[in-house]
Amino acid sequence: MPWPSRKRDKGAVADKKEPDAKIAKTEEETSDKEEEEKSTKPPAGGSKSGWKNWKKTKESDSGGEESKITYCHWLLKSEPESRLEKGVDVKFSIDDLKAQPNQTTFWDGVRNYQARNFLRAMKLGQQAFFYHSNCKEPGIVAIVKIVKEAYPDHTQFDQKDPHYDSSSRKENPKWSMVDVQFVRMTKRFIPLSEIKAHHLAHKAAGGPLKNMMLFTRQRLSIQPLTQEEFDFVLSLEEEKPQ
Repeated sequence: MPWPSRKRDKGAVADKKEPDAKIAKTEEETSDKEEEEKSTKPPAGGSKSGWKNWKKTKESDSGGEESKITYCHWLLKSEPESRLEKGVDVKFSIDDLKAQPNQTTFWDGVRNYQARNFLRAMKLGQQAFFYHSNCKEPGIVAIVKIVKEAYPDHTQFDQKDPHYDSSSRKENPKWSMVDVQFVRMTKRFIPLSEIKAHHLAHKAAGGPLKNMMLFTRQRLSIQPLTQEEFDFVLSLEEEKPQ
């Protein structure tokens, strides 16, 4: 019996704490040509701590020129509260992941071309934030890692699944999924409101979160993160809640 789907792309709603979210393209408005697959290669280096360390590291870069954006981490949205989709509860919280065998599951049900391409770009061992979405208090609760790279999502062929796609063929599947495994809980819950405050400050004065996709493409359930974005957000777990 398949586990509840983690899908939040088609017909998704903005997080309840984000009423001003811009409406992104849905899968009906997005073509394969518009969203070509892009692979990523994770750079070397560990996490830094806080804005000061991020800025210090940035200033020490030789040449001072911005390098081409490379996405090597991810943010995965999942709904921790019950919601029925075609009669199936799509709830899947971090506790549900931890309860799975080996704390591992497949990340199925994605039905947006750009989000699908991000799934296909994920590399073995890359880490992602597990983000509770479409709930009373959205935010980051844990870290997971990719333990199996993209392969066909079986739910697209299951007529009983809410994400069944009659236009997809087994010889040429339209949709993919990856396997993820629980790594650890973040040291504290990092709410969307706190991340947004930093995003607005960085957008005004410069900083790693100025272009964070959580605020530029809010409705995507799979979002890439640069090393700098990941490091800065991770450093927030060491700070007292604002």
